[in-house]
Amino acid sequence: MSTFDNLNNWKEEFLIQTSRSDPENFPFVVLGNNIDVDGENSRVTSTKEGVNVEEAFQCIAKDALKSGEEEDMTIK
Repeated sequence: MSTFDNLNNWKEEFLIQTSRSDPENFPFVVLGNNIDVDGENSRVTSTKEGVNVEEAFQCIAKDALKSGEEEDMTIK
């Protein structure tokens, strides 16, 4: 839970360190893992076992490409 509690702090620190020109519109993705955790709180990806890790990054890449295409269309 402490990891999730710190997400906003990490995002803010990232934006400060990288000096983003438009921080409000910078896309962030949070990817949880550890399907191997027992109990009801298990996740749908696992870096330890490699379950759905590639699929998660493919989804992120597709969303990034789609977002880039939409930006290109508005610039033209």
